[in-house]
Amino acid sequence: MLLLAGAMTTARRPRAEQKAMPVVGWLSDGWWTATPEFRQGLRETGYVEGQNLVIEYRWAEYRYDRLPALAAELVRRKVDVILTGGAPSALAAKDATSTIPIVFSGVGDPVGAGLVTNLARPGGNLTGFSNITTELMPKRLELLSELVPQARVIAVLVNPKNPVTEPMIRDVQEAARATGLQLPILKAATETEIDAAFADLVQLQDGALLVDADWLFWYRRDQLVALASRHAVPAIYAWREFAAAGGLISYGTSLSAVYRQVGIYAGRILKGAKPTDLPVQQPTTFELVVNLKTAEALGLTVPPSILSRADEVIE
Repeated sequence: MLLLAGAMTTARRPRAEQKAMPVVGWLSDGWWTATPEFRQGLRETGYVEGQNLVIEYRWAEYRYDRLPALAAELVRRKVDVILTGGAPSALAAKDATSTIPIVFSGVGDPVGAGLVTNLARPGGNLTGFSNITTELMPKRLELLSELVPQARVIAVLVNPKNPVTEPMIRDVQEAARATGLQLPILKAATETEIDAAFADLVQLQDGALLVDADWLFWYRRDQLVALASRHAVPAIYAWREFAAAGGLISYGTSLSAVYRQVGIYAGRILKGAKPTDLPVQQPTTFELVVNLKTAEALGLTVPPSILSRADEVIE
């Protein structure tokens, strides 16, 4: 019996000493999930989900009041690093832990949002990537006015539940005043409200639409592009993926590049890097994408001034 007990103890020991796979907590404002670019970034640092890494997903589905509880779940799970998509989820994670490293993305102004004190030396347990999306709204307004010069009314579609919506509205309204444009604000926080917003939009004759850089709209991009096509509304969006789906024009950060870098930062932290030593990165280039097929369907001629600046022209 003693020999058997000793053998069983010996057999158990290697299994007990095996190190558990690291766990990444994924906290999203909406339904953001691992992208191929993110997985590529992880692979570049030696991690593959399911082989030597576990990812725990928590989605708020744009019910921002759920974020604190979801962040607390990940902290109780004792994940090794938390990834967040959007400013609300980043703030919820920051409030939930001061020790677990956090890598954020989808945040326009990390310092202004109170996530870090300095971009070069973030301090604390947070670092990440600024998408600089909302701050580009005045530039998108300018591009849309250039593309549709006859439009004297350009509506702005926003998500009223996003905490950065109000400051964005002030910025874009200031830009509109300088050009004499009317700028009605359309609000939508659900799929049904997006439909209702377009019903209001069609009442504006000779109008166009500026879609805010909100993650809800990112997930509902097929719906938005289809509605714009159905109602023959010229619209500009924040990300290339909208133009690739049939949207007229987009201007903003390359999300695929950001996602890859998020994966790299996550891998580096799992290997021992500290968030305070990883600077918050900001994009230095932005993608201008024009869909000529959609422009033709809308009866628009894209001016050479836009075509010459386009990073991609979809025909």
